[in-house]
Amino acid sequence: MIDLLRKRRSIRKFTTEKIAPETIDTLIEAALRAPSSRGINPWEFILVDNPELLAKLSTSKEHGSEFIKNAPLAIVVCADRTKSDVWIEDCSIAAIIIQLTAVSQGLGSCWAQIRDRQHGYEMTAETYLQKLLGLPEQLKVECLLGVGYPAEEKQPVPADKLQLDKIKNNQWI
Repeated sequence: MIDLLRKRRSIRKFTTEKIAPETIDTLIEAALRAPSSRGINPWEFILVDNPELLAKLSTSKEHGSEFIKNAPLAIVVCADRTKSDVWIEDCSIAAIIIQLTAVSQGLGSCWAQIRDRQHGYEMTAETYLQKLLGLPEQLKVECLLGVGYPAEEKQPVPADKLQLDKIKNNQWI
């Protein structure tokens, strides 16, 4: 697991190679095996591989979602807020499990935050996606994941760059 964490970087440039169906099945299985509070599993996942729809997803928010346009796959991570008060945490856990599984399959990925982001002056990114994808009102969108074969190489963060000052023992002091 630590090797996957070392390799995982935000990849925003992808090759045009399609992801094999069995690899997508592995990503789906990983998502559905993600832990959730009290085993409620409020999350829902929408897989998008249609190029026109990917282009529309790439404009979901004002900044930071453009890379979705050239990803062969996007995964919309959302949840039914009426099922759990910790749907945000459950979606976040599922999203990172998908990302780590992607690394294990030779894929790259990047998270585009949707919750609490704007599409434009008069519409949130979430409302834009709810309308675009026909989501019911109780489905809240946490993020978009762009997934594909990396067209860029990023080195792991060196161990000497880890923020060890963020670690405390027993007390803050």
